[in-house]
Amino acid sequence: MALDIVRLLELASWRAFDADGAGRVLAGSDESGSVQLVELADGTATPLTALPGAVTGRYVPGERAAVVQHDTDGDERGQLSLLRLPRSAPAALDDLEPLVRDPDHVHRLLDVLPDRIVYSTNRRNGVDFDVVIRSVVTGEERVVYDGGGMVLDVAVSPDSRYAALTVPAVPPLSDRVLLVDTMPATEAEHVVALTDPADPARHTHLGWLPDDSGLVVTTNSGRDRTGIARLDPRTGERTWLVTSADHDLSGWLSPDGRTLLVHTNDDGTSRLALHDAASGERLRGVRLPADGWCGYPLPAPVWSPDSRSVALSFSGPAVPGDALLVDVATGEARPLTDSTAQLGADLPVAPTTHRVPTRDGERIPCFVYAPPAPSPETAGSAVLIVHGGPESQSVRSFSPIAQALVAQGHAVLVPNVRGSTGYGKRWYSADDGRNRLEAVADLADLHDWLPALGLDPRRAALWGGSYGGYMVLAGLAFQPERWAAGVDIVGISSLLTFLENTAAYRRTHREREYGSLTADADFLREASPLSRASAISAPLFVLHGANDPRVPLSEAEQIASAVRAKGLECELRVYPDEGHGLAKRANRLDAYPRALTFLRRHLAG
Repeated sequence: MALDIVRLLELASWRAFDADGAGRVLAGSDESGSVQLVELADGTATPLTALPGAVTGRYVPGERAAVVQHDTDGDERGQLSLLRLPRSAPAALDDLEPLVRDPDHVHRLLDVLPDRIVYSTNRRNGVDFDVVIRSVVTGEERVVYDGGGMVLDVAVSPDSRYAALTVPAVPPLSDRVLLVDTMPATEAEHVVALTDPADPARHTHLGWLPDDSGLVVTTNSGRDRTGIARLDPRTGERTWLVTSADHDLSGWLSPDGRTLLVHTNDDGTSRLALHDAASGERLRGVRLPADGWCGYPLPAPVWSPDSRSVALSFSGPAVPGDALLVDVATGEARPLTDSTAQLGADLPVAPTTHRVPTRDGERIPCFVYAPPAPSPETAGSAVLIVHGGPESQSVRSFSPIAQALVAQGHAVLVPNVRGSTGYGKRWYSADDGRNRLEAVADLADLHDWLPALGLDPRRAALWGGSYGGYMVLAGLAFQPERWAAGVDIVGISSLLTFLENTAAYRRTHREREYGSLTADADFLREASPLSRASAISAPLFVLHGANDPRVPLSEAEQIASAVRAKGLECELRVYPDEGHGLAKRANRLDAYPRALTFLRRHLAG
């Protein structure tokens, strides 16, 4: 049976959300068509939820219960509910016990403590996120931080006296660490900044040492590559534990404070090792099932409460997605699911890695999927898939779209253009603000490289979602002579109207990256595909969710209208029960085969 788009989209995948001390893993499975909770234990997968849309969850320590985060039709206004375990049948929405319900606002689960949950919410003013600790038993709530900004990460100290949190700093893609004293002697001691808001540095994956003497954090403060450091909560002094001159590292501290799980980003391939948390010394490697990926956008690794195991989410070019459990004593990563069994003898194509030369001497990291048996109709054609973000990375994970395109005979290029993470601070900062079009120019360099692969530059198309959708539209608008077609999924057509109309809580957060509506309106207009829609000459296929809070539907509607006004083909498909992307398999099965048929028609030789 061939790996056509329908079969690829119907493949089920799993991911790990949490682990308990009894060896059980709270996982997500999309077998039903959207990600629902299942419990993996003793070789058995027990379905736990059957909600209309995708969910995530965490165990409540010390109880047979889980906290479920869910929204309505992709609107990203998360609600929090309690699910009692075990279950005799999957829970519908009415079977859940409400914890935090307010459909007009966002609630994000940050941590689960014994008898308590920690979450952030924008219900105070719709913009800023406050941090709240709520008792699961009594419902009593305490706001521990209301200082403004989009709270990204929170770690509560073992004695619950302090909460360390991160909020955006001033430069793009930077975070500052704040220390919140929940019982301060004076108001001035309530919130103390541990890092400089002007420091262009990431601070992520916060973890407390058991005696509250320090925080472990992933950061690139003063460095190009991220490493793992210990941060003194009294002085903010930083002591490096594990670093690399060549790779970005991330680290997760075990609950007992003894061990670090260290992730090395090796050109979009995950390498894992366990290190001593006190000295940073490497103890042993972690043997993954194959070359693949276990970082963002998959759920982060989660330690079990007893520090003896780590639950991982893993995907590779031939692995749709599995949950793994790492034995810390041996470094063995045991698969709890087997998503590759669905493939049978049909092997997906593995990408090769390349560095593509640019106009100014840079080299763009790029994966290439080559069709094993090009058909006469599609031989020589190429599709570039551009990731979203822009602060994100294309990695060695399973892509139904890339595999379906290559099965049709197209060569597929998956680049990490300027602005991509995973290659150091210099590279991800190279498209900030008024350098936005430098990333777009990378598309032209990739197009110029196609003949080196034996491909026909006249039959090349662009595909991308979110910011990748912006790149698709920008490529068609700024380089109309190069591209034969484009597929835009929830993309930005005007940086100006996007910032004006995106959800209020996201606007300031995104202005750091793209530019300010007040100070940079002229450039935002200049860098917008909509402003150059008159130059577009290629047919366009547009997909969008009606409930998208990030990139409003109006972004799709206005570019479709402008392209159609030129007499060009432009299909716009809107899904009323989706948000920022297509989370439901039924909608993907409707949308993506149509998009692939569109590309095959326009790239035919």
